[in-house]
Amino acid sequence: MSEAGSDLSGGCLCGAVRFKAVIAKHEFGACHCGMCRRWSGGVFLAVECESLAIEDESALGIYRSSDYGERGFCKTCGSSLIWRMQDGSAAVVSYQALDKPTGFTFASEIFIDDKPDVYGFANPTKKMTGAEFIAAFAGEGT
Repeated sequence: MSEAGSDLSGGCLCGAVRFKAVIAKHEFGACHCGMCRRWSGGVFLAVECESLAIEDESALGIYRSSDYGERGFCKTCGSSLIWRMQDGSAAVVSYQALDKPTGFTFASEIFIDDKPDVYGFANPTKKMTGAEFIAAFAGEGT
């Protein structure tokens, strides 16, 4: 099992976009916001990165989804891959895009107030509303 601070690799379905990420923690979280659900086709499961390097950015599409954030996807196969701050101050990668998504802890759920009532996770996670998450994120100085 790799530890926080180690390199992990991943990529899209067709292999056109490959990345290497240094993870912040060996855990992932779920985002239930409406944008993530539409973008990923479900719940977006994400791993926080200390750093992220895309091997060939020519195949990476970028969609600026808000005044501060942008989403990265493969232009060929459409895989949802990354969410990052436009200023580069924070990035997450899709947990499902990792080559070896093993040994992680399901730790958190954000925008829990946007979650549809038709599903729920049984795991004991830290849950935050959208307002709580934005307040906490803004408190980190980003």
